[in-house]
Amino acid sequence: MRPPSWPRLAGAILAVHAVLALPRAPAWPGGAWLAVAVDLPVLVLALACLGLAGRVAATLALWLLAVQKLADLCMGHVLGRPFAPAADLPLIGSGFEVLAGAFGTSAAVAVAGGAVALAGALAVGLWWACGILARLRPRQAVPLAAALAALAFALGHPGPRNGAYAVQKIAEARQMRADLRDLRRASALDPFAGVPSLLEAIDRDVIVIFVESYGRASFDTPFYAARHGETLRRAQARLRAAGLAMRSGFVAAPTQGGQSWLSHATFASGLWIDDQARYRAALASGRAGLFHHARRAGFRTAAVMPAITRPWPEARALGFDQILAAADLGYRGQPFNWVTMPDQFTLAAADRLLRGQPGQPRLFAQVALISSHAPWVPVPRLLDWDRLGDGRVFDAMAVAGDPPEVVWRDPARVRRQYREALDYSLATVMDYALRHAADPPLLIVLGDHQAAPDIAGDDRRDTVLHLIGPAPLVDRAAAWGLACGLIPPGGEALPMDRLRDLILGSFGRDRPGAGAAPCE
Repeated sequence: MRPPSWPRLAGAILAVHAVLALPRAPAWPGGAWLAVAVDLPVLVLALACLGLAGRVAATLALWLLAVQKLADLCMGHVLGRPFAPAADLPLIGSGFEVLAGAFGTSAAVAVAGGAVALAGALAVGLWWACGILARLRPRQAVPLAAALAALAFALGHPGPRNGAYAVQKIAEARQMRADLRDLRRASALDPFAGVPSLLEAIDRDVIVIFVESYGRASFDTPFYAARHGETLRRAQARLRAAGLAMRSGFVAAPTQGGQSWLSHATFASGLWIDDQARYRAALASGRAGLFHHARRAGFRTAAVMPAITRPWPEARALGFDQILAAADLGYRGQPFNWVTMPDQFTLAAADRLLRGQPGQPRLFAQVALISSHAPWVPVPRLLDWDRLGDGRVFDAMAVAGDPPEVVWRDPARVRRQYREALDYSLATVMDYALRHAADPPLLIVLGDHQAAPDIAGDDRRDTVLHLIGPAPLVDRAAAWGLACGLIPPGGEALPMDRLRDLILGSFGRDRPGAGAAPCE
């Protein structure tokens, strides 16, 4: 077998080097591409000595390494965390649906096709590169490996440690299995199982409102804080004048950038659910969540989910008696790209379908708002609540402005759209609270997660919690560390998995700490 030509040899070395030097996190110094990984000279020697078996093994290992790193990069940009194959592979279908809803089916198919083509091209290119290196004789490979090692030393930059990275991924998979065992044990330990008088202090409806992509960035990132802070301060003055009490704080969520259902399940179950594997395990555990306990306390339970367009069988495991998905809410207007309907219509539909019927038990409902979900175009406007009808009044707004494929070419414009969309959601929720000030429900308003780090300008996972309602109820949460008003205090965020127990423990008939000072 003739040894490879120098141009082919250089191309093969560069191809393998590109995989070994590929970053695995979005924040990566540019000079890292110049670092020669210690794996490269070792791989050159192994391919020269092991022949076809070495070529097959090296190609497969390098391909898996490249795919994992690329997945980590994509997941880091979107969700601010690495890709965990065991937990995240089921999300591929959901990701496709979000892309199709936001940018069109053609764009989603193009992205999926591009990903498959890239994976295939990587496999072909690495098979070729490993074949070139496998043609080296050992006496040729030794000086080449020595030269690469010397180059790595001369550059003085520590190369990527791919072996340690692979070991870390294996360890993470093992740790996930151990975490799932711990989760199953924790699921069986419910301090409120069989406790009487839970939630009996609440004499009215309770509505848990999840606001999409609402987090600490609205207070700590100046570009968002100026707009959102002013909206909240204005609402605070109006709500206070109407006789409503408010308390607010930060809450640490289990996810960022997406997967809202993980936060929904963490809040309801009192368990930390930060990936799809833990989500499935929690649903299968039979643990009584907040809505189960509410049902036992005599409430009707319901979920208003305008993003749900397919069967949602796990809803029963979350404790809901009634599910109102997108098709159940009566919206006949145009969708706002992926967003099926504006938040104002969702809240109005919840009132129309669940509240106000005489003789019904109190309601304990979850409402998931989605107007502040990507792609954030177009942004609705708040209308007179009595004019909403079947939603066709929003049609002109739904087709206004540039489409997502135009807006998303400019990152600065995307951030502006996110700011406007979330501001609309906040204004809508606060106007809803004001609308019911004469006979207010207890509102638990909670951000599901921060926007992706590149959008939020903040890689923390802290969201925001507001309690709005009658002072005797809102003041029961004084011991949680919440500040009076709609502006959260600084400091540590309350873990989201503690909220279930705090609610159950604070609104019972004989709760401790009843003497907390009310808000002025």
